[in-house]
Amino acid sequence: MSGEWVELVASDGHRFQAYHVKPESEEAPRGGIVVAMEIFGVNGHIQAVADGFAAEGYEVIAPQLYDRAEPAIDLPYDAEGIARGRALREQVGWEGPMLDVGACVTHLRQGEAKMPVGIVGYCYGGAIAWLAAARVPNLGCAVGYYGTAILNFMNATPKCPTMLHFGSKDQTIPEDKIEALAEKHPEVAIHVYDADHGFNSDRRANYDEAAARLARERTLDFLAAHLR
Repeated sequence: MSGEWVELVASDGHRFQAYHVKPESEEAPRGGIVVAMEIFGVNGHIQAVADGFAAEGYEVIAPQLYDRAEPAIDLPYDAEGIARGRALREQVGWEGPMLDVGACVTHLRQGEAKMPVGIVGYCYGGAIAWLAAARVPNLGCAVGYYGTAILNFMNATPKCPTMLHFGSKDQTIPEDKIEALAEKHPEVAIHVYDADHGFNSDRRANYDEAAARLARERTLDFLAAHLR
C-alpha cells in the first residue's frame, strides 16, 4: 500500500504538502486519521505508519508541518537531525500547525458522509495531537505518543476523548510529570511502558517492539471506539 503527496490549504492561506493514503478496500473508510509527524518530518517511518492505519481501513493524511518554515523536511535520526528539527519546531510555533491540522480534518470530512476523524501524533506530533484535541474543531479523538512539549501545555483541556503513551525510561518526560498530568486530567487515558522516548519507531535506536505493539493495539481499539 502506498499513498501520494497532495497540496492542502490552511485557513490562513498557507499551502503545504501532505502524504495521503486511502484503504485498498472498496468499502467506505472506517474514518479518517491525521498522523502528526516527529520532529524529523514526514519521512519513511511516518509514511509507513500512515500506510499501517490505511491497512486497518482508515483514510490517512500526514501533513508536513514544517512547510511553514522549510518545505519537504526529512531529517536523519542523529544529533544534527534532532537539533535541526527542534530549531524548525521553534521557528514554526504552534498556532500555524493547528491550522494545518484543521485543514487536514476538513479535507477528510469533505463530502456528504462527514466521516469521523481522529489524530495520532508521535514525538513533536504527540504534542500537536494534545493541542489539537483542545483547539481543532471536529476531532473525534486524539492519541499522542511521548510528546515532550505536552508538559508545556498541561493546562490545555481536550475537547475529545484523548489517549497518551509514554515511556518510563524517557528522560525528557519524567514519571512525576506524567503523574501530575494524570492527576490534572483524569479523563485522559494514559499508558506508561517500560521503554524510552521514540519506542514506536523501528528506525530509531530506542525502538521497543513489545511496547510499540501494545501501544498500537490500544490505539486501534481507541480509534475504533471513538471514530464511528
